[in-house]
Amino acid sequence: MSDPSSGAGTSQSKPPPKYPKKKYEKKEADLSEEDLDLKKQLELYVERIQDPNPELQRAALESMRQEILTSTSTMAYVVKPLKFLRPHYGILKDFFETLPDSDFKKRLADVLSMLALTMSAEGERECLKYKLLDSEGNIGSWGHKYVRNLAGEITQEYKERSEDINFPIDDILNLVEQIVAIHMKHNAEPEAVDILMEVDELHNSVLTGNVDSTNFWRTCLYLISAARFLPQEDRRLALGIACTIYLEVEEFANALQIALFLDDEERVEEVFTSCEDLLKKKQLCYIFAQHGIYFKLVEDMCWDTDDRKVLQDIINNTKLSKSYLTLAWNFKVMEPISPDYIYKAHLLDGHAGAGAGAGVYSAAQYLAATFINAFVNAGFLRDKLMTVPPDSSGFWVFKNKEHAKISAAASLGMILLWDVDFGLPQMCNYICSNDNYVIAGALLGVGLVNCNVDKNFNRAFPILRNYLGNEDPAIRIGAIMGLGIAYAGAHKNKYKVPSPDSRIRRLLTAILKDGKETPLDVIAFTAISLGLVCVGSYNETAAQAIVDALMVRSESEMEEPLTRLLALGYGLLYLGQERLESDASKTVNVRIRKFWDLTQLSCAYAGTGDVEIVRKLLGHCSEHLETGDIHQGPAVLGIAMVATAEELGLEMSIRSLEHLLQYGKPNIRRAVPLALGLLCTSNPKVKVINILSELSHDTDSEVAMAAVISLGLIGAGTNNACIVGMLRKLSRYYHEDDSLLFCVRIAQGLVHLGKGLLTLDPYHCNRFLLSPTAFAGLITLLHACLDMKTIILGKYHFVLYFLVLAMRPKMLMTVDENLQPLSVPVRVGQAVGVESMAGQPTTITNFRTTMTPALLGAGQRAELATGRYVPLSPTLEGHVILIEKSRAQRRKLG
Repeated sequence: MSDPSSGAGTSQSKPPPKYPKKKYEKKEADLSEEDLDLKKQLELYVERIQDPNPELQRAALESMRQEILTSTSTMAYVVKPLKFLRPHYGILKDFFETLPDSDFKKRLADVLSMLALTMSAEGERECLKYKLLDSEGNIGSWGHKYVRNLAGEITQEYKERSEDINFPIDDILNLVEQIVAIHMKHNAEPEAVDILMEVDELHNSVLTGNVDSTNFWRTCLYLISAARFLPQEDRRLALGIACTIYLEVEEFANALQIALFLDDEERVEEVFTSCEDLLKKKQLCYIFAQHGIYFKLVEDMCWDTDDRKVLQDIINNTKLSKSYLTLAWNFKVMEPISPDYIYKAHLLDGHAGAGAGAGVYSAAQYLAATFINAFVNAGFLRDKLMTVPPDSSGFWVFKNKEHAKISAAASLGMILLWDVDFGLPQMCNYICSNDNYVIAGALLGVGLVNCNVDKNFNRAFPILRNYLGNEDPAIRIGAIMGLGIAYAGAHKNKYKVPSPDSRIRRLLTAILKDGKETPLDVIAFTAISLGLVCVGSYNETAAQAIVDALMVRSESEMEEPLTRLLALGYGLLYLGQERLESDASKTVNVRIRKFWDLTQLSCAYAGTGDVEIVRKLLGHCSEHLETGDIHQGPAVLGIAMVATAEELGLEMSIRSLEHLLQYGKPNIRRAVPLALGLLCTSNPKVKVINILSELSHDTDSEVAMAAVISLGLIGAGTNNACIVGMLRKLSRYYHEDDSLLFCVRIAQGLVHLGKGLLTLDPYHCNRFLLSPTAFAGLITLLHACLDMKTIILGKYHFVLYFLVLAMRPKMLMTVDENLQPLSVPVRVGQAVGVESMAGQPTTITNFRTTMTPALLGAGQRAELATGRYVPLSPTLEGHVILIEKSRAQRRKLG
């Protein structure tokens, strides 16, 4: 290549900087004739640009500009005009400085900005420098690579200027608006969002002003994906913008999901009232039902009385039992299964059969069989223990002793799950019993039947309220737990009508105010039920009632494990709200204060993925304290509660928990298996299975019991063959240890939950939404398992029924416009992230084609395999309304 000082340079100009030779630079003798002509032509343009004649200057500059714009190259090479102009870049810069302000100078600045793309020194930001001198020029004319480079320099410049509040930034914000408009028109929506985030202008209307029907999907998808990694305020801003965009394009289901994620009552109401299409409103009601919150419709949400009743029935899940049984019939699993079938004692050799099969049951084995039967046959309305005529030894309930009768009677509520019309009369038969334990179990069963179904007051409430003041503590606990389970999440009804949870809240707070007169266990379960009813509501009245109830308890009771449930009940009020009440813990007894603070912290930030909170909780776990310290248990669980939000944080948390297993004290090691169970609920990851399998043989029996229960949780509803085999071997290994054998039986029942049709995963809508009631049920059980021997293996084993709050069919049920089942082909496969991908990539891989109703496993997603129908839900999960494509187009045009 020729010497940079020769050619079109002037004698008074400074020599240009010596740039390192690039591999694409060739000697002049190596150039083709065409390239040599282009090189000489560009050198002539450089010379003519510096000519005193303004006409020649403008003509030469325009010709150079056109040469650059019209040139093409492959991705492996730099555009030829830029290669040949490289030696003259310094000359043009020097000449630019001598020019007075004029239109010609602005045009030259535009060209220099383009040349700086490959010629400016690193860190000089000359591309931006010259572009600011010609901010009115068309940025997009130089191509996408130029725009991206300019955007990068703008973010660097913004960071420097933002440090000085007196430095203006209006000029670069003007360029940002132009860049965003270009990105939005050329399928680069993620880059448009990124630059707005970099310059703190996401709140600007420039993004929404450039959204249309062709680019809204990718824009919102990226906003939602990026929001998980932003601070709370920025996260709410990004999701709020996505919700606004969805509303503008009338994607109401997407907008409702975001409104529910934000827990924004006004936005939820806005989305529902903005939708005028009755079919779309029905789909919105299915989302409400799946989320597990109560939403009472009023006249201005739907004026027609009949339509409003249909919508309210959908929200109340009145048809859930029917859909579930349809799913079961489709998979041919209607036949009841007995506990002996789960044990498969014939596959075990030697002494194991006596503890597993048809031999004489001990009291613990009768109780274990009760839970297995309840979990396996949940919602099927039939079983081989409770709904059959009594055998020669009598009813199954009365084969159990004392407090075991509570779980036995309540198990009928699990079997009759979600069928209120058929289930309540059956439970009332047991309420008429002369045995107080049976009555207590029946009252709990009433709550189980009504769980997540029909939160109106005309069913369970009149039955349960009559027993809240009973003299027998067991009966009171049964009624209190029944209320908490039946009306969990009822506080969410704050939409223009009085909240239906007010009467329940008044009744439960009245029990808490009874003071020392009320037994501690009654107070503890009242606090939990109050937390479930008002979950995530930060209700001050309920919170103060729990604090007051704790303050009046005696010093000796502070050491009781049940006292810690009051801290959990208080924490449930702030579940996922990312806010803390720091003053409350100051009034709490010093013995439980740290436990209280960490429980509240982990509940408040549950499901947020906040790295700082996880770091703080890990700090508490790293302390080497005395054995009697109890606050590290909720800290370990808190790590899982916070980190369960997204996959990357989940994997990192598993690593951290492995370290705690190696270096932690016994009280930490006992909580680690429970945390792993929460992280992978109904999602049997091989790595976690292996960890829990090792811990199930731990020398510390409490660690082993926690590991066994967690094996059941991660395999819940999956029928996972690996876990099933492990548990069968463990039943033989622990055949002489009643406590561990009981835990093994519970885990076996969970793995076969609903014969493989149910899941305990609290996330839904492609793991975007976290159901507060489902998550509350899970963590209530796990906190109870922190003291396994006192609660689960004691007389409060019925806390296992809190899992019913997280139970839901893992199904895709497609229905027509009349809400009748409609069988269509779908592809079910592993979900794939498609954020920032070009075009319209598929969202699943390793898929199989099947007909609906279909089962969706952990991490799986479904797509329609037919072009005949259009779904009204963005996620094919739960109940999805389908309409014919031709009809959908006519409705849209109409």
